[in-house]
Amino acid sequence: MILIVKVAAAMFGFFGIIFGAFGAHRLKRVLPAEVLNSFETGVKYQLLHAVVLIVLGFHFEFIDFTERMIATCLIIGVLLFSFSIYGLCYARVKQVNMKFLGPITPVGGLLMMSGWGLLLYYFIVH
Repeated sequence: MILIVKVAAAMFGFFGIIFGAFGAHRLKRVLPAEVLNSFETGVKYQLLHAVVLIVLGFHFEFIDFTERMIATCLIIGVLLFSFSIYGLCYARVKQVNMKFLGPITPVGGLLMMSGWGLLLYYFIVH
C-alpha cells in the first residue's frame, strides 16, 4: 500500500504540472473563463492531494485500516473529482456529450472530504 500511495502521489504531481501548463498555455485560448476556472480547480485539488499523499506515504505504515481508508478515499476522490472535470472540459472543447461525468465530480469531492474526515478522526484517536 505504501508503494501505491507514493506512486499515486508522484503521478498526481507529474500530471498536475502537465495539466496545469496545458491549461495555462493551450486551453486558455479555447475555453471560456468559467470552464477554464473549473479546469484549474481540478488541477489545484490534484496537486494539493499529491503533496498530502506523499506526506502520508512517508508517515503511515498502512497497517491500520483507517490509514488505508484515508489514502484510498483521497486517491479515488482525486481521480473522480479532478479527472471528471478534465473530461467535462475536454467535452466542451471537442463539443462531445459527456454529461454522464457531471454526477461523478461531487462523488469524488465526497470521497476527498471523507479522506480528510478520517484523517481528522485518526489524529484525534491516535
